[in-house]
Amino acid sequence: MRELVDSHKDRLFAFLLRTVRDHHDAEELCQEAFLRAFRSLDSFNFDYRFSTWLFTIGYRLCLNLMRSNREVTADLDFTTLPAADVPVDTGSALSEEARQLKALVWEAVDRLSTAQRATVLLFYRYEQGCGEIAEVLQLPVATVKSHLHRARARLKEILEPVVSEDFSRLRILTELAG
Repeated sequence: MRELVDSHKDRLFAFLLRTVRDHHDAEELCQEAFLRAFRSLDSFNFDYRFSTWLFTIGYRLCLNLMRSNREVTADLDFTTLPAADVPVDTGSALSEEARQLKALVWEAVDRLSTAQRATVLLFYRYEQGCGEIAEVLQLPVATVKSHLHRARARLKEILEPVVSEDFSRLRILTELAG
């Protein structure tokens, strides 16, 4: 039992945290998902992976929590981000630009609907295929593909103005470094 927890807890927690956007809630949901899985272990179908089953339980718990709380969005503290217009050196500036761009992408992912956010996380962060995502979210594969398509379109819409500005700044830094 301990091996199952140790091998899945970090990935499950990260998925739940990204989905509910609250550290305490994610911890509670993670613990509850493991408890429910272990209580129902006798009904587990060994034709599927344990992680798929566990993520399904966790995702359903997320949906229940969000229905009862009416999804709360996390506040971002932009004062903790360093000033982007004053790089110390070009090597660290390029690294800082990449870090900021990554943060912008995940901030945009947080703005997606719950189903789209979960689909994107499972596909890109946890490298699950559409079939496995469909099992976790208990949706048809076509719906998963639709969520991915719409999520990509929404991310492009959100990020296009920001990314084009960041790439212009990145090109200038690259020219300064070279």
